[in-house]
Amino acid sequence: MTKTTPAYQRIKNAILDNIHSGKWQAGKAISTEMALAEEFGVSRMTVNRALKELSEERVLERRQGSGTFVAQQQFNHTFVEVRNIAEDLKSANRDYEAKVVSKRAMTAAMIGDKLRRKFGIDEVAAPVSPSADANETGSNLGIDSLGDAPILYEVKIIHFADGQPIQFEERWVDANRAPEFIEQDFTVVNTSDYLVEKIPLESGSYTIRALAAPNEVADALQITPQSPTLVLRRQTYSAGQVVTFVKMWHAGDRYQFSGRL
Repeated sequence: MTKTTPAYQRIKNAILDNIHSGKWQAGKAISTEMALAEEFGVSRMTVNRALKELSEERVLERRQGSGTFVAQQQFNHTFVEVRNIAEDLKSANRDYEAKVVSKRAMTAAMIGDKLRRKFGIDEVAAPVSPSADANETGSNLGIDSLGDAPILYEVKIIHFADGQPIQFEERWVDANRAPEFIEQDFTVVNTSDYLVEKIPLESGSYTIRALAAPNEVADALQITPQSPTLVLRRQTYSAGQVVTFVKMWHAGDRYQFSGRL
């Protein structure tokens, strides 16, 4: 069952689309609350929520008695520069393909301690036990059957170069910040590109480590379990909060990180 996007989120998405397209430029005023309420057929309270959240995310600046403006600092080349493996491989004249292994919505009861700490998720008083099928296969997104709203979205994707698996991506995304993320076709849409387009990412941090491949990763990369891998862990922030955390596993003999100083 497709989840209906809340009205305030549709307004936020429309505002971001207008900013990204250049219709509303940095420092310029956007439509008034009344105009937006009429355009979307909602109350001014709903519009106010959308504007308030975008202001907290430092996308907009609300000026008492003057209106709401596109924040200068947010769109002055402050987006996190995120590498796109699809574009990297295509630029190297290699055939690229993505295969989605699984994707699921995770309620609070399904989230382990490490992810709770990563996203700053509070403990729930009465957790709901997810079904085994939803937990193991991801075939049931859990929005209705678990009786609880999704907190995080999880996707696992294998990226191929010339038919050979080159990267195994495990990604978790704040479901409130990107409510339509889970509905995307990630064989066509790149996860990082989608998030950069929809959410103003302010900063990020990453680590690169050499680790032995656990069984799931080894199966995905078609290597022997415990073989050496390079693992890039990255988290990106908006309004001071983690929007997404990703682990990208690479077979040690097929991949290297390089750049210019």
